[in-house]
Amino acid sequence: MRRPVAAAALALALLGGLAACGSDDEAQADTAAGSGGTVTIGAQAKGIGKQTQLKVDKQQSIADEVPAAVKADGKLTVGIGALPTGFPPLAFVGDDDKTVTGAEPDLGRLVAAVLGLKPEFNNDTWDNLFVGIDSGKNEVGFSNITDTEQRKEKYDFASYRQDNLGFAVKEGNAWNFAKQYENLAGLKVAVGAGTNQEKILVAWQDKLKAEGKTLEIKYFADTPSTFKAIVSGQIDAYFGPNPGIAFQISKTQGTPDAVRNAGVYSGAGESLQGLIAATTKKDNGLVKAVADAINYLIQQGVYQQWLAAYNLGTEAVDTSQVNPPGLPKSNV
Repeated sequence: MRRPVAAAALALALLGGLAACGSDDEAQADTAAGSGGTVTIGAQAKGIGKQTQLKVDKQQSIADEVPAAVKADGKLTVGIGALPTGFPPLAFVGDDDKTVTGAEPDLGRLVAAVLGLKPEFNNDTWDNLFVGIDSGKNEVGFSNITDTEQRKEKYDFASYRQDNLGFAVKEGNAWNFAKQYENLAGLKVAVGAGTNQEKILVAWQDKLKAEGKTLEIKYFADTPSTFKAIVSGQIDAYFGPNPGIAFQISKTQGTPDAVRNAGVYSGAGESLQGLIAATTKKDNGLVKAVADAINYLIQQGVYQQWLAAYNLGTEAVDTSQVNPPGLPKSNV
């Protein structure tokens, strides 16, 4: 995933046939936003998320923080970078073939409810998600976007999840990362091109090379191909976003294709816990309202129920912060 999050890097064969619709169709089909202060988590989610109806009322004091230009049309346009195939459990097209669902759009629905706005989703490619934020088409992005110092030059952030990477290996493989790059010596490890985890892995490769050791980095067209390579023994491990690995583990448990998590690493490197954050155009005035909405959801226990619906409780944060320390430009 490009954390820079490449949405396609977490695409799974299970959802390979899901071609998303344009934002207009998605907005019309968005019954999950509910009415009368309710939001349905996991609606149309193919069983990937536990369907849960949550009570969320508009909070006027927080709604008053929303810039007039944003609330003028009564909508909150949410950018999702899940084309072409989605990245469950975080964002994908639902079992009605049009509703954008998953943990990320569901949090967008919850935040919109607190702000008293109707969520409207623009599901696009990863690159076009940011083009949409730049142009104003997307007022906020909820798409597993990592808070980075480089991105802060153009965007504001409201954090809402820990950003962790993980190592997937074949079930029965006793190797563990143990937060020591030295343990990667002699291995073949797959990673998504153009991703934050690739930069981290390349840095470790350079360190090992300086020590006279090897680390072979492999690339595959998509995530299904990567996991096939793991179970066939073509590679030793895959280094990728922790939520996607957790989903693959649950999907393959008890089968010949079973994998396990051999260790995690902060997406921000050794000295800083990486954070996933809602993303707005820099200085457009919306980020504080988004952070306050998330903090309201945390205080009311709704946030915790949202995480639980997608088995993401281990990535919880205590509070949403505006522009907290982000992934350093050095990456490690």
